[in-house]
Amino acid sequence: MTAPGEAARRRPARRPTIKDIARRAGVSESAVSFALNDRPGVSQDTRARVRRVAEELGWQANSAARALSGERAGALGLVLARPARTLGVESFFLQLVSGIQEVLSARRIALLFQVVEDLDAECALYRRWWAERRVDGVLVVDPRTEDPRPELLAGLGLPAVVIGGPSAPGPGAAERTAAHPQSLPSTVWADDSQAMARVLDHLHALGHRRIVHVAGLPGLAHTERRIRSLRTEAARRGLDATRVRSVTTDYSDAEGAHATRRVLDAPEPPTAIIYDNDVMAVAGASVAAGRGIPVPDRLSIVAWDDSALCRVTHPRLTALVRDTPGFGRLAAQELLTVLDGGPPRTVRGEQPHLEARESTGPCPGS
Repeated sequence: MTAPGEAARRRPARRPTIKDIARRAGVSESAVSFALNDRPGVSQDTRARVRRVAEELGWQANSAARALSGERAGALGLVLARPARTLGVESFFLQLVSGIQEVLSARRIALLFQVVEDLDAECALYRRWWAERRVDGVLVVDPRTEDPRPELLAGLGLPAVVIGGPSAPGPGAAERTAAHPQSLPSTVWADDSQAMARVLDHLHALGHRRIVHVAGLPGLAHTERRIRSLRTEAARRGLDATRVRSVTTDYSDAEGAHATRRVLDAPEPPTAIIYDNDVMAVAGASVAAGRGIPVPDRLSIVAWDDSALCRVTHPRLTALVRDTPGFGRLAAQELLTVLDGGPPRTVRGEQPHLEARESTGPCPGS
């Protein structure tokens, strides 16, 4: 049996309306609408009074109603089609999102984030968001070598920025440009090829000639760029292609450890391993320690992205250092620029630098 007053306590609070603001501010409802939507027709004093009253009442614009009236939804979307188990341990996306959120918070724009099973589910979600007018634009991560998303988003007319995309237009870009010149995604990218060259420079100078790259997910554009760069840089230095190679994983610590055990069991194990993220690098160092392989005396280790993990592990891990939150801020700002009428463009992010620490040393016997 419901106690007296319990139903009232359970009833959700009524949201303040434009009518409530008009009554308290002593103005018409149309004046409130003009003031809250930055439209001419009211004085600066009235505009300030209306906004002060709206804040006191806790009023917020109804995003669904604004979308139906042709106004912006006040939200941007970010979809991640990766195994969910890899999110809790990898710091890259947390830092990226923190940078994105920093820019959006300043503009009072929400970030709608969702994890899906695969690329098909991601494309279906874009279609639903577009149909429901849920977001004003999207930030696209993990660009593929064969990626249907740019063409889909161009066809929908949904503004987008691809984070980490290739610097050169992909297949079909000319046709998409002709069909939807203002709808193609902008791209914010980092030079993975140059970064890999710096890592190989460092290891080669230390005498390493057997090097394995424990890469991330196959089919991702940045994974393929790093693999190609490793091959190119190895050939330029005259290194044996069978001794300098890449193996792919899902970025998790479990697969990083498994890949490490597999390459260390090879007839000619590597003297240096490059890992595509910090988590796999720490897992690889743990495998080496468990086998009694000292780092760096018998095995050198490099992590692609620096983090607190790399700096607290013993020995501290040599890593590529970059401003990941800054990369997120750059992507968010670029999308806001597009929404404000700017043309699609390609923007290069800050080049990471290699910070040599205790996990890399001279090749044994060199």
